[in-house]
Amino acid sequence: MQCLTRLTIFLCCAWILTLLYGEMIAYWIPLWACSWPKPPSNPSSVEDQVKVAFIADPQLMERTSLGLDPESFALGAAQFFSDIYMRRSFVMSIMPFKPDVIVFLGDQFDGGPALTDQEWQESLSRFKHIFGLNDERRKSDVSVYYLSGNHDIGYSSIHAKYPKVLSRYEKEFGPRNYHFSAGTVEFVVVDAQTLDGSTQGAETSLSWEFIKNISKVNPSKPRVLLTHIPLYHADETPCGPYRSSPIINQRVLYSDPDHEISYQNYLSKETSSRLLDSIRPILVVSGHDHDQCTVTHTTPSGPVTEHTVGTVSWQQGNLYPSFMLLTATTSSNTTNSKDLISTQQCFLPMQTHIYIWYLGQFIMTLVLLVIWPTNGFGCWNWLSECMNSIRSIRRNLVVSSKEKDDEDCEYEMIWDAEGSAHLVRRPTPKGPIAKSDLGPTGRGTVTIRQTAKKTVVEEPESSVSLDINTAKVPRLNKSKARRFIGRLIRVFQLLTVIAAVNVPLYMMMLFKDWIDR
Repeated sequence: MQCLTRLTIFLCCAWILTLLYGEMIAYWIPLWACSWPKPPSNPSSVEDQVKVAFIADPQLMERTSLGLDPESFALGAAQFFSDIYMRRSFVMSIMPFKPDVIVFLGDQFDGGPALTDQEWQESLSRFKHIFGLNDERRKSDVSVYYLSGNHDIGYSSIHAKYPKVLSRYEKEFGPRNYHFSAGTVEFVVVDAQTLDGSTQGAETSLSWEFIKNISKVNPSKPRVLLTHIPLYHADETPCGPYRSSPIINQRVLYSDPDHEISYQNYLSKETSSRLLDSIRPILVVSGHDHDQCTVTHTTPSGPVTEHTVGTVSWQQGNLYPSFMLLTATTSSNTTNSKDLISTQQCFLPMQTHIYIWYLGQFIMTLVLLVIWPTNGFGCWNWLSECMNSIRSIRRNLVVSSKEKDDEDCEYEMIWDAEGSAHLVRRPTPKGPIAKSDLGPTGRGTVTIRQTAKKTVVEEPESSVSLDINTAKVPRLNKSKARRFIGRLIRVFQLLTVIAAVNVPLYMMMLFKDWIDR
């Protein structure tokens, strides 16, 4: 039972270390594998650089995501673990890079246009909590910008019918077409969902009017175009080494009555060319595809690279969630504007790998518990042998000390009145050894007094014969079923102890990330 207790403590400690450090180390991997890129024009001076982090397509799960009942346990579990993953990724993998600017590339929600006002507010509260926007200190330290996505406001087929979808988005996230500066770079944000709509549509006209005004201004800074929907590229165009899923080709869906766009994978070829010619960017950053893609567009002013950032959520079809880092210089000392910025694609831990790690730990624990009741562990047997050896050495030392004391004494046999003989130990005399008629007496010898009135009578030797065959002890022969049941009981007992320690700990770790600070 003592060994079983030690085994339980060992397994509990292993599980505790796994829970505390296994998952934490997984979220630290991006900090080791990724770093801020260095612009070619100013690779050494950190003070003259602005750091921008791009996050794409969180798409917070709600009732429109999986077609489940809003009150179902399955939907609640999917929401919880998806939100926890994104919160830990943001707090432990992205924010430790200490960006100066954070840009969300759209699709903050999943079913934004279909949500009621109450549901939309609930999703907004979750979004702010996941990405720490309720923390006023963090909010003041880092500038945050947003792009509108098709899952936030829909396409042109929705805007005319449901104008409140646009108004409630702008109330919380600001305008859908705007520009801002970071360092020596100007970022131009466009509402891509409206660009391919009908030219008579009000929202489409507003977006193109914004682009027209931008194009009239002679840019004093190089521009980076930010669009949720990627620009057009030919079907089967390679997406670079970071792509993890098959290439998604152009697909456009139209609504029946008004023939407005209800979905598209990329902007049309005409719209993409018009955007590039009007804004003249040195770089394009987009989202929407949920997977990483790097392509190069040909323009009259030269080639322009577009980086599509993968989703930050592990439940949006990409097992390798990611984010992107961009560094821009604050002082221009080069004639090539493309040397002012540099980008780096970074990957988050795979949630499936974390679950596989937990499953492997559970299987290993179960195997150890099943093997232990029968076979045991060599380490415990070795410790037991060491303890027995120590006890044996101690016992030998005691016996040796006793024998040494016996060598320094003489024994004398004395007869009592009843005729019984007794050995009495007496100290060894310091003088010469005395002689008697019966011979010399010395150490370790027995001396019989001359005054003894009894004689030693030799008794015949008596022998005791033991028939081994008659000394057999019946052995209990346990059946296999009984041993199997006993093993199961012990395994169940140990699993109960381990669960009692680790399940509350794991639940505390899960929910501590969801508690407002």
